[in-house]
Amino acid sequence: MILYTSMKESLIGAIYDAFKKKHPDITIDYQSAGAGKLMAKIATERQAGKILADVLWTSEVPDFYNMKDEGLLEKYTPSNLSELIQPFPDYDGSFTAARLATLGIVYNTRFVKEAPKEWDNIFEKQFKGAFGIANPALSGTAYMAIAMLVKQFGWEFVDKMAANKTKIGKGAGQVIDDTASGELVGCIGVDYITLDKIKKGAKLGYAFPPQILLSPSPVAIIKGTPNLTAAQTFVDFLLSKEAQEIIAREGTLPVRNDVKLDPLLPVSSPEEALQRSIKINYIDMIAEKADTIKKFTDIMQGKK
Repeated sequence: MILYTSMKESLIGAIYDAFKKKHPDITIDYQSAGAGKLMAKIATERQAGKILADVLWTSEVPDFYNMKDEGLLEKYTPSNLSELIQPFPDYDGSFTAARLATLGIVYNTRFVKEAPKEWDNIFEKQFKGAFGIANPALSGTAYMAIAMLVKQFGWEFVDKMAANKTKIGKGAGQVIDDTASGELVGCIGVDYITLDKIKKGAKLGYAFPPQILLSPSPVAIIKGTPNLTAAQTFVDFLLSKEAQEIIAREGTLPVRNDVKLDPLLPVSSPEEALQRSIKINYIDMIAEKADTIKKFTDIMQGKK
């Protein structure tokens, strides 16, 4: 069985080891890369006549909706579905959330003494010209963040970002690095990258306003896999308490409430995070992506 995943090496490596220990009879291998590279690989393999992956696990929700529409996913209802948090109101077994990534306000504690409590706090004087967000044209998580914030607060929110001279960085990791170094005072950042840096000594804080930016990371089985039973076994394991505890240790939200969270996450449970999250229609988000990114870029560059 082959898994294609965009999860970081420490996470997928630990899950791989745990799965092998529990299921020594199943041969498993994985390829880890960015979601965009994996989708390009799958497209090339399709043209050649066979997708080599049996299971796909990334953080790009729109990719899964597109693959579902193209008939590329095998419907499977995990045996432990009733134990899981369900972020997809239109769930039909085509893919299942295996992790709930969050984006919050990252801030440098040397310069910001009080944790931001509302999204509007990022427009305060202390953040002027010193707050960042990854480029939504390059970062899927940044695009998710912009789409959700516009859904919740309207385009006025981006107008305020431009007025406060918010800076557009490249990748999700870069804006957090710049915040840790003091080049920026704050940014919109991904949970596991931020928490990892805090544990390594970075002077960073991580805060959630009441409206949480939450992005599920789905897992799906590729239709026509010759290793269907092994793929189903892996999906069940990934959603088990054992594997979800590994996910939680990596500084992100599991999809189970019976798993202890990283104490640095500013939320009490995955269920609370889901209830407070900004809800978005992923199908609309796919259709609107190009227009949303163009409008965001124009506003930020003063071309409105």
